[in-house]
Amino acid sequence: MNDAAFSPEQQEYLKGFMAGVEARRGALRPAGDGGGGGGGGGGPPDALRAAQDATIARGGKLVAQEEAKREKHPLDRWSELTARAAEGKFPKPIDDFIGRYHGLFFVGPAQNAFMCRLRIPGGILAAHQLDAIADIAAECAGGYADVTTRANLQFREIPADKGPVVVMRLGDIGLLPRGTGADNIRNLTASPTAGIDAQELMDTRPIIRALHHHILHTRDLFALPRKFNISVSGGGAVEVLQETNDIALSAVTTAAGLRFRLTLGGITGHRDFARPTGVVVAEADIIPVCDAILRVFIAEGDRTDRAKARLKYVLDRMSMDAFLGLVEQRLGRPLERIAEADIIAPPPPAKHGHVGVHAQKQPGLTYIGVMGAVGRLTVAQLRGVADIARRFGSGTIRLTVWQNLLISDVPEARVAPALDAIAALGLTHQASSIRGGLVACTGNAGCKFAASNTKRHAAELSAFLEAHLAFAEPVNIHLTGCHHSCAQHYVADIGLLAAKVERGEDLVEGYDLHLGGGAGPEQKIGRLIRPKVAHDELGPVVLGVLRGWLDQRAPGESFHAFCAARDDAALIALAGETTP
Repeated sequence: MNDAAFSPEQQEYLKGFMAGVEARRGALRPAGDGGGGGGGGGGPPDALRAAQDATIARGGKLVAQEEAKREKHPLDRWSELTARAAEGKFPKPIDDFIGRYHGLFFVGPAQNAFMCRLRIPGGILAAHQLDAIADIAAECAGGYADVTTRANLQFREIPADKGPVVVMRLGDIGLLPRGTGADNIRNLTASPTAGIDAQELMDTRPIIRALHHHILHTRDLFALPRKFNISVSGGGAVEVLQETNDIALSAVTTAAGLRFRLTLGGITGHRDFARPTGVVVAEADIIPVCDAILRVFIAEGDRTDRAKARLKYVLDRMSMDAFLGLVEQRLGRPLERIAEADIIAPPPPAKHGHVGVHAQKQPGLTYIGVMGAVGRLTVAQLRGVADIARRFGSGTIRLTVWQNLLISDVPEARVAPALDAIAALGLTHQASSIRGGLVACTGNAGCKFAASNTKRHAAELSAFLEAHLAFAEPVNIHLTGCHHSCAQHYVADIGLLAAKVERGEDLVEGYDLHLGGGAGPEQKIGRLIRPKVAHDELGPVVLGVLRGWLDQRAPGESFHAFCAARDDAALIALAGETTP
């Protein structure tokens, strides 16, 4: 190791890490080894125990979650879940944390029930899987499923005795929800139009499939200090929001051929997009590079402070070059670097391109972007979508990060009857410029952290706005219930973060209003313009902002560009309030 590459603080950190490794009388397994050794009998320690030992060797105190993982690996505690289910009991907090490794979340007091988050790599489902999901929702949950902002589905209102049953039934259809919560790699997101998009540079489906199985079958990768998001964009027409992920891989063209630009540390709830690295990755290298990054994060992530345990804070603590140096040590070879000037990015995605009827690159075929009620689909709608995908397409359903779905491979001659069938389900392919970019997290109807009923307020807000104005340009409105920002309010044109608002001696539900956020070519963190707007005053406030844009903008000026060109005072005036 070249000590000159690291600061004195980083050198001390690495010395502590190696001391912890020595304390376990072993060495860290090489990057490609996916075994699950426990460190007993003189064998090598697993990555989790080695990282915890290094923390202790430096004098750090493990948080309670790390102590629970240290006592017994969460993947080895399935029998505890089934035993509680047999007694009809929900878990205590630390046991709930362990259960999230298996996909089960106890969401009390918001609901005295489990939530189960699925794992659907790249968001692509077969019709028979969606049929089975509908059956599980009907027989074991609340009779619906929610599309999430990671192109995924989740069940709610699962009774205590049904939790393990849901997990097993999902495993039966190839959707085992292992690692969908707690300190794990979450559902992999990718271009929802992969393989059918005339604009894309690369079909990402084989990459996502291989990376998904690498994660599921590599025990050491269930040793993270906090959650981790990975996204792969093939350069298609539908936005993936990849720059909001810890690892973001975006297809680009270079003189050496197609590559994926690597950016790291995105976590927009903490106001950070993924950062440039100067590194590009060939398709064949994606799994080893991701594996090496994850193993450096396992070793370097903070296990003493949950608030500082994400990859962003590792990068804050050390330089990007130092972090990449450790990745290269894990890989055993240099990363490929290409100057930004030598990279050709694909055309930008189409804002609201996830809605409507679009031609595929396969002649004569189309895909249809379908919207529901802020991501919620009833059992009847789940079954109906599966049936439409079979009757009119190839039986393929594709979920997007915009809480909607696509039905692909529909012949042009069959589009009209397919649209009729979609409308008969109470769904639509014709969302307005307001509703097309409307995103809402679960809210306090199902999440203990949320301060407002985001889904209900989103529906009320969109109905109010649509009744008072219409315009052609797409605008994204995101409502999120708490600081975790599951609905990513900071990257919305209009971002709404739930807050409690004083009204006399009472507290009512409301939102902090942020304006001017964006992703992709519009990448920007939204600005807080007006705090604490009561939910029943939200419609007129947002209407005033939108009318101000339509009245004052230059010809063709988008809402995003309008906000970027104005200072806070001008936007505050539109929102009708004093400086926050």
